[in-house]
Amino acid sequence: MSETPSSNEALCLRTLQETDRDRYLASLLTPADRRAAVVALYAYNAELARVRDLVREPLPGEVRLQYWRDLLEGSAHGETAANPVAAELLRAVEAFRLPVAPLVSMADARIFDLYDDPMETTGMFEGYAGETAAALIQLVSLVLDAAAAEMATEIAGHAGVALAVAGALLLMPIHRARGQVYLPTQILASVGLDRDGFLASGNDDRKAAAIQAFAGFGLDHLAKARSAGRLPKSLVPAYLPVTLADPVLRRAAKAGASVLSQDIRPPQWRRQIAMMRLLMTGRL
Repeated sequence: MSETPSSNEALCLRTLQETDRDRYLASLLTPADRRAAVVALYAYNAELARVRDLVREPLPGEVRLQYWRDLLEGSAHGETAANPVAAELLRAVEAFRLPVAPLVSMADARIFDLYDDPMETTGMFEGYAGETAAALIQLVSLVLDAAAAEMATEIAGHAGVALAVAGALLLMPIHRARGQVYLPTQILASVGLDRDGFLASGNDDRKAAAIQAFAGFGLDHLAKARSAGRLPKSLVPAYLPVTLADPVLRRAAKAGASVLSQDIRPPQWRRQIAMMRLLMTGRL
């Protein structure tokens, strides 16, 4: 594969640069002969993640998600080549013999994003994370080294949950404005809150306790990922986005209720250093 990106790959990279800066940076640090497929997977994830931002009602969002299901299951309507993300995704699936089922499940999981239903339990959140963030790590791992990926599913599962918790914490100001709560009701109840109480003003001490517990839940999964075995060197690029999890989870635990109104993401230069450190050491 050429070092120079194809026009479709370049368009996918541009999409990532605008919508998912961390995975954009991670893709640039991916081996060149695997980069186009990894970029396609990341761009696909970005398209799914922003569906809620593009629609005012759930039904049009479900239609957009159905487009991706149809595409992957071979029943798409219209010209696939007109959509650079779709074209590159199908190319990646064929070139690396990627399983279609988890890609379809990624779209199905995003139906939750379209509504304001509660995330009832930590187990429900783990399931959501497993079909989104963890599945993406595993699919990228299959592109990088299929044999090694099969041996690292436990690491991918726990790392994905940790990253999904960090992502939910970063998006809390947006979710709150929409009336969405990704923080499990189970955790809210443990500190004497319900969904409405978490969204309302006041109760900052209880909100802080809930956020601290949620961050702790993420840190626990990150610790399990680290103790699940040594990360194969060939798979390290798939885990570069996970470097965001630790600082965000720790900052959220300290920031408390201010997470609902402040951006706790580390500056980009720190995130880039963290990715380079992981590339050099292989340690999450």
